[in-house]
This record gives sequence, structure tokens and C-alpha cells, in this order.
Amino acid sequence: MTQPGGHVVEPGPRPSLAVRGSTQRYPVRRIYCIGRNYLAHIREMGEADERDPPIFFQKPGDALVEEGRPLPYPSATQDYQYEAELVVAIGSAGLGIPLAQALDHVYGYAIGLDMTRRDLQRAAAKAGHPWENGKAFDHSAPCGEVVPAALCGHPSKGALTLSVNGQPRQKTDLSQLIWNVPEIIANLSLLYRLMPGDLIYTGTPDGVGPVVPGDVIEARIEGLGAFRAQVGEPLPAGAA
Repeated sequence: MTQPGGHVVEPGPRPSLAVRGSTQRYPVRRIYCIGRNYLAHIREMGEADERDPPIFFQKPGDALVEEGRPLPYPSATQDYQYEAELVVAIGSAGLGIPLAQALDHVYGYAIGLDMTRRDLQRAAAKAGHPWENGKAFDHSAPCGEVVPAALCGHPSKGALTLSVNGQPRQKTDLSQLIWNVPEIIANLSLLYRLMPGDLIYTGTPDGVGPVVPGDVIEARIEGLGAFRAQVGEPLPAGAA
């Protein structure tokens, strides 16, 4: 029998990430993502408008995959693709945050992969449906350790690269973001109250493409280091 004040099912642990230079961890609440935030990627995907208002979507917090943990190939897709991104970790709450104060709300930064079931995303976009099936699935948000801004500053430029099995696939500079980090935070906070524990994936450059089981993905951002993930076999049907 459930005790007073307890839960009728096990709630499970809260997702969290390692923090560079600390034994404490960064607890994750929500994962926000921005689409179409590098010009070359907009053109690569065949989008016509090159500075529309930011497009935001979300992934569940428990979609996180830390370095060294399995990244299983997802179900229901034949086109599983990587997207390397700078990730912003929010450290203090804010709603309607002024642009000039946006960076005051940042705790730190990380390297993330916005993994995508591209065939499902394209089918949803063609039908005018939400992107969740293509974006917000299990294990879709691999992310490296959080580097506090006190250690790395607030990167506004620097190389972002991704390789698959050692072969270069993506390369850009953070200065090429259409909407920079302060602008992303200011715009997103008009829609949602940002809270400590929120992650913001800031968009990917051109060069996205598919991966299959056994492939090793390595993303690097100047000043933050590298993040590696290996694509595993699909989970068996009925797996917990």
C-alpha cells in the first residue's frame, strides 16, 4: 500500500549532467532547442526564409545521454541523423529577460547532439504537424559535461566541428549563429519562464547526415573540448 505523501508509481531519478571541476551535478529540468539557426543549414534543408523569428521545440529531459553511455539506434526510422550544437545551461530564473541581461542567467555551456529521425521530421513538416516524432524521442539528446561560464566565459565565436568515424562532417564557427545566445535567451523567455536546470540547444550548421550502429560521432567546440558517442544496436522489442 502506498504511504501518505508517496507516489503510486516509482517517479525515477531526475536527469543530470556532470559539471567540469566539480563533484556536484547539474540537474536538468527541460530541454529547449532552436531550429534553423545557421544560414548554410537553412539552405541545406531547402528552407526559403533566412531570418524568420526563432523556431523553438522541446525534448524530454530524460532524453539525455551522457558520454560513455549507450546511444541505441531508435525505432521507427530509416534515417537517423546527427546535429552538433552548442548547449546553454540556465542558472537563474527569468521571464521576459532583457537582451542586455540574458547572459546573467547562464550557468555554463556544453556540447550536445540533437539526434533526429529525419524521415519522420520531414513527413511531419510536409503534413504541417509538430516535429515531436522526429525530434523528441528516447535518447535523442546526447550531451557532454557542463562547463561553468566561470571557467570558459561566454563563447560567441570559435570552431564547432563534428566527425563520424574520424571523417569530418560538420564545420562552422559559433559567430555564424543567426540568433546568438543572448538573443535566443531573450526570445525564448518571452514564451516560457526559464528556470535553473533548463538546457537550450542553439542550432546546428550544415553537413547533417545519417549514422548507423557502430558509428562513432565526435563533436568539438573550441574552448569546451569534445563529446563522443557511439551508435548502438536498436533496443529489442519489449525492452524496459
